[in-house]
Amino acid sequence: MPRRSKSESVPTAMKPRYDEIVAVTDAFCDEHLNAEYAQLCRQMAATLARKRPSPLQTGRVNTWAAGIVHALGTVNFVFDKTQEPHISAGDLAEAFGLAKNTINGKSKKIRDLLKVGLMDPNWTLPSRMDDNMMAWMVSVDGLIVDARRLPREMQEEAYRKGLIPYVPDGRD
Repeated sequence: MPRRSKSESVPTAMKPRYDEIVAVTDAFCDEHLNAEYAQLCRQMAATLARKRPSPLQTGRVNTWAAGIVHALGTVNFVFDKTQEPHISAGDLAEAFGLAKNTINGKSKKIRDLLKVGLMDPNWTLPSRMDDNMMAWMVSVDGLIVDARRLPREMQEEAYRKGLIPYVPDGRD
């Protein structure tokens, strides 16, 4: 799976809108989640801002911010009480002052636009990458294997090709 850009750079024309959205996601993450979520929210907002045409040009800032948090929360199981941090969908909706259906709809639109799936390694919190099996599955001679069990040389090649997030015991 190709690695996504971790850049937070956005086109000049989209910078004011991006700044508005990340101000909301940063504040929400500071209060309810953590710095990892805040960083991923900024990166997802930047990715959306770079799309041509950017979907962020229309709609309410608060709705986009809530959709981004929800989309990333879905990938990282933020709605599961056994996870830390966690938040209920109802509490998320209340914090943003929006209906759950509105947030779900925007989250779905974002996930579809960016082709984000459940346990998507490209949008997994860095602290959870080791536990995300999807990040480590590679095909070797037609057989799906866990890259962490491969010889070091094969791990390095898989990393160079963007198939795994880092070489185990040698993160970049």
